Amino acid sequence: MSQNSQPVKTGQSRFRPKLLPSLLTLLMVAVLIGLGAWQLERLEWKTALIADLQQRSTAAPITLDAALASPQTSEYRPVRVTGRWLHDREMPLLARTYRGEPGLHVVTPLALSDGRRLLVNRGWAPLSAQDPALRSEGSPEGIVTLVGLARLGGWDGREFLRPENDPSQNTWLWMDLPLMAEAAGLSQPVTELYLSALADQHPGRYPIGGQTRVELNNNHLQYAITWFTLAAAAVVVFVLSQRRRSDSA
Repeated sequence: MSQNSQPVKTGQSRFRPKLLPSLLTLLMVAVLIGLGAWQLERLEWKTALIADLQQRSTAAPITLDAALASPQTSEYRPVRVTGRWLHDREMPLLARTYRGEPGLHVVTPLALSDGRRLLVNRGWAPLSAQDPALRSEGSPEGIVTLVGLARLGGWDGREFLRPENDPSQNTWLWMDLPLMAEAAGLSQPVTELYLSALADQHPGRYPIGGQTRVELNNNHLQYAITWFTLAAAAVVVFVLSQRRRSDSA
C-alpha cells in the first residue's frame, strides 16, 4: 500500500426530510392519533354504560306499570309480576344455545289479573325437549309470581341480516312483540316490553332461566393502544426513511 494513501471516510447519516413524505406522514399520524383519541372516548362511554346496566340489573324489582312508564330507561331492570301461564300459546324462539348446546327459548304469555297479557322468555330448553309435553314439570298451572329483566322487543342487528319470523308455523327467530301477540291471539297485549325470567323462577329441569346476561364487550382500550402504536411506528419509519448519507473522501 502506498504510504500516501488515506483511508476512505464514511459520511455521517443526517436527517433530511423531503416535503411530500413529511406532509403524508403528518397527515397519517394525525389521523391515527385522532382514531386513538376517539377510542378513548368510546372507552369512557362504554365503561359508563356497563356500570349503568349492572346497576339496573341488580336493583330491587319494580312493578310492571313502573317499567312501562319509561320502557327505554327500565330495560334490564328486574320486574316482579303475578299471573297465570297460557301454556297452550307458547312460542319457541329458535336458534339459541346454552353452554354450546343448540336449543330454543320458551316464550309464554302470562295472563295478568287486570286482563293484560305479557310475553315472558322463560328460558332455554334443548331441541330434545322442544315438545312441551317433555318438560311438563317446568310448566306450572295456577297463579305464579316471578321476576324477570325488562327487555325491549325488536331486531337489534343490521336490517339486511334480519331473518323472517313465520307466525303460520309458530317459528320465531327474534322478538317481534306486536306480531307475536297477534299470532297468539292475545287480548290487551303488552307490546312495549317483555320479560326475560331470571334463574330459578320455574320448577323442573327446563326451561332454564337467566338467559339474559348483562355483558358488553369493552375492547376500546386495546383499540386505542393499537392506533397510538401505529402512529408511533409511522413516525419511526418516516425518520429512518428520511436520513441521508453524505460521503466524503
